[in-house]
Amino acid sequence: MPSARTPLLAEARPSSESQQSDDRAEEEDAALHGQGTGRQQPSRNLWSARLRELILFIWAVVATAGVIIIAAWVQHDKQSVGSPPRSSLTPASKRNLIFMVSDGMGPASLSLTRSFRQLVEDIPINDTLSLDRHFWGTSRTRSSNSLVTDSAAGATAFSCGLKSYNGAISMLPDFTPCGTVLEAANRAGYYTGLVVTTDITDATPACFASHTEMRTQMDEIALQEIGEGPLGHIVDLMLGGGRCHFLANTSGAASCRQDDVDVAGLAQKRGYTYLDSRAGFDSLKMGKNVTLPMLGLFAHYNIPFELDRRNMADTYPSLSEMATTALHALEAATKDSDKGFFLMIEGSRVDHAGHINDPAAQVREVLEYDKTFQLALDFVENSQVEGVVVSTSDHETGGLATALQEPGHLPVYNWYPSFLANAKASAEHLAILLRNHVDDVGKSGDLSSLNPEPLKNWINTNLILNGLGITDALDEELDEVVASTEDATTVFAAILSLRAHIGWSTHGHSAVDVNIYSSGGEAAEQLHGNRENTDVGKFLREYLDVDVESITAELKEKMPSKRFVEALRMTDFEMERGQKL
Repeated sequence: MPSARTPLLAEARPSSESQQSDDRAEEEDAALHGQGTGRQQPSRNLWSARLRELILFIWAVVATAGVIIIAAWVQHDKQSVGSPPRSSLTPASKRNLIFMVSDGMGPASLSLTRSFRQLVEDIPINDTLSLDRHFWGTSRTRSSNSLVTDSAAGATAFSCGLKSYNGAISMLPDFTPCGTVLEAANRAGYYTGLVVTTDITDATPACFASHTEMRTQMDEIALQEIGEGPLGHIVDLMLGGGRCHFLANTSGAASCRQDDVDVAGLAQKRGYTYLDSRAGFDSLKMGKNVTLPMLGLFAHYNIPFELDRRNMADTYPSLSEMATTALHALEAATKDSDKGFFLMIEGSRVDHAGHINDPAAQVREVLEYDKTFQLALDFVENSQVEGVVVSTSDHETGGLATALQEPGHLPVYNWYPSFLANAKASAEHLAILLRNHVDDVGKSGDLSSLNPEPLKNWINTNLILNGLGITDALDEELDEVVASTEDATTVFAAILSLRAHIGWSTHGHSAVDVNIYSSGGEAAEQLHGNRENTDVGKFLREYLDVDVESITAELKEKMPSKRFVEALRMTDFEMERGQKL
């Protein structure tokens, strides 16, 4: 043991064993470098050194390979468990896009419906709608010529990714057509579909599959939707209403066309399976028995409000039923294809409930839309194909507020969803019943029951009490209904809104920002935050990786620009301060 004076690291005389170890190390080092040690060694020791060299080399190679394998495994595990979706890393060869439009639904509609649902289902306040749980961002809605858009300009922003004037069906302010994401998807090999609860030629579906200067050109829109247009066949599946625009005017009251063109017949000649009844819809077996292309028109014009439709389920399918059918049909059609599908689903009649200021109809429309949104989420979640769901609105309708200050009264800090729960029919349906009653009485020849007092009693009992569930109708309210027998829709809606303390600022649209909802994933990150409505349109084309510009070029070649004076007049009156197209 060294003495206290000996430095701990002082050089010490090696022992015999340590000397031998040092000698061996020196020999191995010399062997590795091809040098001698200055000492004579037996050949056996040289061979031993070279063997050790070979063993060390093999060990180094094996260790390096092991590290590489472990690193690759860890990286794969990260991608499988916690990495962004495949779409954010490498473009997929097959994917599905479900784009949903809640026409006319603003943020207040969600608040209205959420509180209504919590009341009628007796659930806690933290039990929210599916839409609430997938809130993604907000969208600004102005058109090219107005701060308040209409559905045509709003849907053009979605379909073309470009701003245009109110009334435009995928046409630009210079009256030239713009290619749509649905048309580009069809050309790229995707299957395509439209599902709506309104007329299939109405603004939103029309903007994805046709091009006209004004939305009122529904006869032309119907022809383009079934392939009688500049691009030929582009839509594989259409489900909704609007049958009257597909029947020749020789069909009598069944038609609302201005000509004698049998569009439904032309569709069948082009290969479409055409259905026009609930029995026909049921034959599709929720999408398990569908032959594409398919045209299903289940209402003369609009499918009734869900509040009324549920009592007519043997005549009209619901939005969720049609959406389920479309999803299953398109999934089956694309099972063996390299591409997936693009499906636009519109909860069309939220907008109509807003236009007539009917809160009872609106909450049922939003609930049905929310149910359909959840079905779409479940489909994407359970599908083997990559997919995304994006939902937004083209605008808000009605200027809805869940509060109302009655004239001459102080504000009441409350509103009453129980009045909406008591309503058994929409204001629209009640107005139809009143008009039918007046017509029937007129035909009978006994007009005494149409005198003010007997008619008021009939209205109060059969429509106000049994229809709206209101027991305290005022005499002046009944007088107003009697004065509006031709169309008392907005009167019935106002009677209900007053008691529920729900306010409306307009029977038209508003400029409020609307919400964006999504199934999520990194691919949809570009829609986070506050966005322009054209950003939604750009996302749709980018997600599917389709060439919309080439479609636009083809359309411009086949549809020469026509600047219609009448169309210009119809948009000019909405412009303020000299704004021009």
